[in-house]
Amino acid sequence: MAHRTLLRAAALVVFTALATLSGCAGSSARAGDVELRVWAFGAEGEALAPLVLQFERANPGVRVRIQQIPWTAAHEKLLTAFVGGALPDVAQLGNTWIPEFSALDALAPLDSFVASDSGRVPRADYFPGVWATNVVDGVLYGIPWYVDTRVLFYRTDLLRRAGVGPPSTWAQLRDAAERVKRLQPAGAFPLLMPLDEWAQPVIFGLQEGAPLLADHDTRGDFRDPRFANGFRFYVGLFHDGLAPALANTQISNVYQEFAAGRVAMYITGPWNVGEFRRRLPDSLRSSWNTAPLPGPDSLGISLAGGSSMVLMRRSPNKALGWRFVQFVSDPARQARFYEKTGDLPARRSAWEVPALAHDTQLAAFREQLGRVVPTPAVPEWELIASRVAQAGERAARGRQSIDDALASLDAEVDAILEKRRWLLAQRHTAVQGAARQ
Repeated sequence: MAHRTLLRAAALVVFTALATLSGCAGSSARAGDVELRVWAFGAEGEALAPLVLQFERANPGVRVRIQQIPWTAAHEKLLTAFVGGALPDVAQLGNTWIPEFSALDALAPLDSFVASDSGRVPRADYFPGVWATNVVDGVLYGIPWYVDTRVLFYRTDLLRRAGVGPPSTWAQLRDAAERVKRLQPAGAFPLLMPLDEWAQPVIFGLQEGAPLLADHDTRGDFRDPRFANGFRFYVGLFHDGLAPALANTQISNVYQEFAAGRVAMYITGPWNVGEFRRRLPDSLRSSWNTAPLPGPDSLGISLAGGSSMVLMRRSPNKALGWRFVQFVSDPARQARFYEKTGDLPARRSAWEVPALAHDTQLAAFREQLGRVVPTPAVPEWELIASRVAQAGERAARGRQSIDDALASLDAEVDAILEKRRWLLAQRHTAVQGAARQ
């Protein structure tokens, strides 16, 4: 636990200067009630309110105090609360944040809760790759609440005109893009992969089996031939004019571009299903669909994303907090939550409800979620991911060669992980010292 203690001490130094937490929203507990404090982020916080009322009715004497926090403020709010000893009992946490907060020793391990809950939160009912995002060093710290991943959105009519179907391999993706390109007007592109998104180059590397990090996740491994091959395929789509070398901020309106046929294929996530349904004209309602991502030789893997529910280590109400996690994890409630928010359920059994089971534009997500993998479980991943996007942009725009971009990326990641190497070295020294005594 030495590395956790050191990280916690570092966090106290870095974040003590942050602003004092603002007051929590919500009504005060009645006299005699047990208060459970829950934080939720973005639109999910508002959508959680009806479930809270149901939980209170099912648990007389309990008052749930929920605080809704914008995603843009969530990370800083959590860190400030950690330093100030003001974390809630239960919180929604993006699953890429779990390694960071587990390293700070802020989260309660959940293995014993799962083992003793009589199968109400069965691991077998969760997509394995998504469940894995909640495990750090063999310990479970979160329960998946809703999930997301990346798939291929495509214009069915344009691919049909080009004489192809949704691609299953990289070769088919390139062939489809080239065929569609010949049908498009000048200035149009068959494939959209915004350069300020790190997910796409990471996915192509993972599909080749690249580890991303080396030496116990203490150094970058982006020059590994497997990642380099995926990165080369990704960059080649830009160099060959099959994808525009643009960031999201340089694209005026992706939905208009898609509707006009100036984009035929787009790698993106489930949040865009609702956007496509709202923003595309009614005439195109049956002219688009989604497909699992193609891989090097067959259908490929994608990223395991989403949010989880966690218990805070210092909470005095862990048993009650776990009861709340069980409650919101119920498959029927997850299905109803999808109907309200569009967030895809983490429980596989929740996908059997008609609204999900019969939705052809969601079928690819269900299939893809069976083939997803987590990103490396290191607290520094968010920063590393931004460097991957920057390396991809430099190579796609021709500012660096592929080899130089990957060499620079490894050097940047090595610098990011310097403190991790030091912490692990300190832990190793401490273990050796204890063994000699």
